[in-house]
Amino acid sequence: MMTMRPAAERGHAQHGWLDSFHTFSFADYYDPAHMGFRALRVINEDRVQPKQGFGTHRHQNMEIVSYVLDGGLEHRDSMGTGSVIRPGDVQRMSAGTGVAHSEFNASQTDAVHFLQIWLQPAQAGIAPGYEQKTFTAAEKQGRLRLVASPDARDGSVTIHADARLYAGLFAAGERATLDLAAGRHAWVHVARGKARVNGRELGAGDAAALSDEAAVTVEGVDGAEVLVFDLA
Repeated sequence: MMTMRPAAERGHAQHGWLDSFHTFSFADYYDPAHMGFRALRVINEDRVQPKQGFGTHRHQNMEIVSYVLDGGLEHRDSMGTGSVIRPGDVQRMSAGTGVAHSEFNASQTDAVHFLQIWLQPAQAGIAPGYEQKTFTAAEKQGRLRLVASPDARDGSVTIHADARLYAGLFAAGERATLDLAAGRHAWVHVARGKARVNGRELGAGDAAALSDEAAVTVEGVDGAEVLVFDLA
């Protein structure tokens, strides 16, 4: 069974410096039909204006993944970690027992466009942690490249949740299939472009939930960048 989540039906917040679309209920957007999917709790598509950002704030017991589409996102946290996240990078922050961090546009002139992703951890109260790795376009072209997993398989970043995150770039006609084990579910998010997912066409910002399916097949239609979550 595949259930569509059209981009146009997402929550939306416009704060001037921040333009944000919420796939699931978040902040002032509340929809009891869209509180998350399995361990996946948040997918926010954010555009932050130059020299602007999120001041220091605190998180606890959440696995937070940042995925930049355009520009640079500067990260600072109470663990002493600091970096700029750019396209191709995947950053994981385990909030665990508690961590404070800030996120600002690293550019003085251009907006940053990124996805903020939250997953419920498999265990509460773990020590906070941080990890960042780069996955090249060549690694993701025409295939689903594992970028986050519980066991760091294939050089992916480690997330403390029963979830695996794959990223792929698909030109027209390119396709890849991810087999799903019995009892597993999938969430597919098209970050940009157009793709077919199990025969259904999705555009930028569209998503689909899959349950009781043997596999997820992604086919490029027009310059697609796609994230696929394999979930318990």
